[in-house]
Amino acid sequence: MSNQKSYHSLRDEVFDYVRKKYIAEIEYPWMRYPGYAVFRHTDNQKWYGIVMDIPRKRLGLSEEDYVDVLNFKTDSTQLADILRHNEGYFSGYHTAGPKWVSVLLDGTVPLEEICGWIDMSYEETASREEKQALRPPKEWIIPSNPIYYDIVHAFDHEKEIEWKQGKGIKKGDTVFMYVGAPVSAILYKCLVTETDIPYRFQHKGLTITSLMRIKLQKLYDPQEFTFDRLKNEFDIFAVRGPRGIPESLSCALNSNI
Repeated sequence: MSNQKSYHSLRDEVFDYVRKKYIAEIEYPWMRYPGYAVFRHTDNQKWYGIVMDIPRKRLGLSEEDYVDVLNFKTDSTQLADILRHNEGYFSGYHTAGPKWVSVLLDGTVPLEEICGWIDMSYEETASREEKQALRPPKEWIIPSNPIYYDIVHAFDHEKEIEWKQGKGIKKGDTVFMYVGAPVSAILYKCLVTETDIPYRFQHKGLTITSLMRIKLQKLYDPQEFTFDRLKNEFDIFAVRGPRGIPESLSCALNSNI
């Protein structure tokens, strides 16, 4: 027998959202609590959501009936603290950790807002590999040494080449190729079109275990983004491995001027 509720619960709408977006099955792990449902990652088995039907009084509310709530995990304790001061939000019910929050599924909080918190919780509880896959495209500077490869002429006849894959780089990212001495400047902007291409190479201290495929998007004059300019204008004092770039440099590199 289900607990009495005097409102329309968003439970089914939330379940539909999770099933469609994350291709996930809803789990009911506790026979003692048949109204408790869990959203779980398939790889690391961590929960990113728990839906429960509980007495409103357990949340400090005055009504006598039961209410459906969703427990989700925020990306910071500060955000969790802020949410708990808003109508419809509470400390995570029966969930350990300062980042967990309970939200009412009785219409107090709009469905669209609740779905956004599910997305946040999914990313916050994801495995490292899945977080990497979920993150938005990123811009990198990567080094290239003309001692090992004639990078200056790499795109003379091909617009797409294979290159050593840097740690953290994924398909869809942008790489700006910095060519070492005697050029000492950024020469190319490339889009990463494929990663994790198996490869084994070792020579004179250089070891390569996988390649990425990169497609030329823009060619820079060797005098435009020199090492001296990178150092003096953008506080980049070395390019020894893949690294992110400051917003000011991104704007300059992506300028059409």
